[in-house]
Amino acid sequence: MRNGNREACMSSERKMCSVRSAGIDYFRMAAAFMVIAIHIAPFSYWNRDLDFLLTYCLFRVAVPFFFMTTGYFVLAPYVKSGFRRKRSFYKFMVKNTALYLAVTALYLPLTIYSGNLPQGFFGWMKGLLFDGTFYHLWYFPACMTGILLIVLLRKLLNKRQTMAVAVILYLAGLGGDSYYGLTEMVPVLSDAYQLLFSLFSYTRNGIFMAPLFFLLGEWTAERNMDDRRVLWAGLGVSFLAMTEEAFLLRHFKLQRHDSMYLLLPVVMFFLYRLLLTGEKQSAPAAGNRRWAVSAVVLSTWVYILHPA
Repeated sequence: MRNGNREACMSSERKMCSVRSAGIDYFRMAAAFMVIAIHIAPFSYWNRDLDFLLTYCLFRVAVPFFFMTTGYFVLAPYVKSGFRRKRSFYKFMVKNTALYLAVTALYLPLTIYSGNLPQGFFGWMKGLLFDGTFYHLWYFPACMTGILLIVLLRKLLNKRQTMAVAVILYLAGLGGDSYYGLTEMVPVLSDAYQLLFSLFSYTRNGIFMAPLFFLLGEWTAERNMDDRRVLWAGLGVSFLAMTEEAFLLRHFKLQRHDSMYLLLPVVMFFLYRLLLTGEKQSAPAAGNRRWAVSAVVLSTWVYILHPA
């Protein structure tokens, strides 16, 4: 009887993971082009305020979206299985490590050409483990570092304690990102962040930024909210508030970087749940799996190749 219940449970988990949301797959490509826009500031030629609104407010949802998607499709099944589904998790880690090293090698000529080749052993370690050896490659070590950190925390702490740690890390990351102007005013904090910046260039990395969004993605897989009116209202209010936050930070010149906002996790909470309310697709259905795989592959290569 116990074996039967276990098999039924595992079957239920597989069924849950085989169902995809069309909203998530469609948004992958949009998010990939948002990342491109962040790197080239396409609207700055017409209006700098418009460019800031679109590129550095609205489009800042792109990277957290990818983190949450990994949390939803990779972290959630692994945690839900009691960390027994090691094969799929290890496959994800090995695949992304291999891809990261291959892309690092691919960009080596451009890294040399741009004069940004890391200097010495410490420089290479800093680049490979945190910053990326080319400016957009930071996402790969952030993804792997962040998910490993969350897995470690989930094995040591319960769910709420892990979330509390992730929130604290995110708040600390804000102090080295959009709110750096405030922490710089406090000598002790300023010295602490300077020490951190000797280890990595930004706090938007796998220690401070990624863990919270991985957990939000995992928690989203466990809870459903299908009232689109509530989700749209929450998204609208939170995005307007985040926009006000971003413009105030820019006005007072507090930002060292602008990847992290206090209200960005709130925006992502509503946005991701709204995307999940879209048309559901069963992976075995004709064409659905091919489209989902194509969306993953295309968005990945658009992200990887766009600087070149």
